[in-house]
Amino acid sequence: MKPRLRVVAAALFDADGRVLIAQRPAGKHMAGWWEFPGGKVGGGESDREALVRELREELGVETRPDCEVAELSHEYPDRIVDLVLWRAELVSGEPRGLDGQALKWVACQSLGSERLLPADAPLVDALQLLSSGVPI
Repeated sequence: MKPRLRVVAAALFDADGRVLIAQRPAGKHMAGWWEFPGGKVGGGESDREALVRELREELGVETRPDCEVAELSHEYPDRIVDLVLWRAELVSGEPRGLDGQALKWVACQSLGSERLLPADAPLVDALQLLSSGVPI
C-alpha cells in the first residue's frame, strides 16, 4: 500500500499579482520540477499551522493563510498526495530559498507553461480565476 501524505501549499502573490513558485532542489523527490511552496502537515498540526511553519522554514517569511483555494488528491507511482492550496498573505520578510531551491514570481496566466509538479498543475485554473478577481 502506498503512503498517503497530507500537503499544504501557498498561493503567495506579489504587488503585481504574480504568484510565487519554487523549484524542487537536487536530491529531493522530483527534483527540478516547480511547485507552490509549502510542505507536509505534521502530526497534531492543522493545515494552517503547517503552512505557516513550512513557509517560515523554507522561505524565511511570516505569512497569514487567508482561505483555502482548492483541495485535490494525486497518485504518484510511489505515494498518494492530498494537497490543499491556500491563499496566504505575506506578513513580513522577503521569500528566499532556504533549502537551496530557486524561486520565481510568475503571472498566473503563464503558469501553464511552467513545469509544475503533476499534483500542482490542476491548481492553475483555480489560481487564474483567483487572480482575475473571481471570488472563491
